[in-house]
Amino acid sequence: MSTSTAPAPPAPAARTGTVAVVAHRRKTLGGGLDELRAMLAGAGVDDLLWYEVPKSRKAPKKVRKALEKGAELIFVWGGDGMVQRCADALAGSGTPMAILPAGTANLFAANLGVPEDLTEAVRIGLHGRRRRLDLGRVNGEHFAVMAGAGFDGDLIREADRDLKGRFGRLAYVWTGLRHVRGELVHTRIRVDGVTWFEGEASCVLFGNVGTITGGIPAFDDARPDDGYLEVGVSTASGAIDWARTLGRMAAGRSAKSPFVRITRGRKVKVRLAAPRTYELDGGARGAVRKLSVRSVPGALTVCCPETSA
Repeated sequence: MSTSTAPAPPAPAARTGTVAVVAHRRKTLGGGLDELRAMLAGAGVDDLLWYEVPKSRKAPKKVRKALEKGAELIFVWGGDGMVQRCADALAGSGTPMAILPAGTANLFAANLGVPEDLTEAVRIGLHGRRRRLDLGRVNGEHFAVMAGAGFDGDLIREADRDLKGRFGRLAYVWTGLRHVRGELVHTRIRVDGVTWFEGEASCVLFGNVGTITGGIPAFDDARPDDGYLEVGVSTASGAIDWARTLGRMAAGRSAKSPFVRITRGRKVKVRLAAPRTYELDGGARGAVRKLSVRSVPGALTVCCPETSA
């Protein structure tokens, strides 16, 4: 007689309060949204609010509606862009967010140990450890993984979705090298009120966790619960410099690159001599000359595995 290896369904929910699902309907995980609904019903979730959106930028409105209706737990279905939008709306609310990593990039979930497995992700949401984690905030908007300006923003904007889906971090390296123009911009960075860097730079990064865009381990000492953001600046210009820089980042040796400087702080001010594209958690924003960045300690409650890093 054969033995089934199918994972056991989530146990009944420990609480029967209102649960909400905010889902990007174009993203997939496991058996899809129908399976998620069935799992939650099987776990005894009777008071369920259900919202689907076609784009992540429409998610914050649904999150706010769920909070108004008394949601005590919000499942977020999607990738880092969806998580970032929902985290921005949930910041400071105290209502836990459970991540269902259904996107192409699921860096926040991966950094926290939430697997791309629907059954386990639902179990973590219902029964996992509730952790109060920091968020970053740049120009008034929260981010969970990273933000950046300059080359990084251009890289995100130009990255090919199909290429990223098939080749992960190597897609970012390839896309980045295709679009390097060697542009350096005079940049001034003040960290906690002190000028830390002033000179020509191609990229400025802010990290809340260690592994960032494209799955590259950029900040070895980053923790999402220490009240600090990691700050990095690159002076690489041209394809050869960037090939060396991205290669060291991909190998987890960012600090050893001659074109990279890294520090940490709570409040960061950046002034750029020319407008640069900036991004939050993989989503491109506009071109700016100034960035106001700070850590927001304990801003978001997240459902995590008991052994979450």
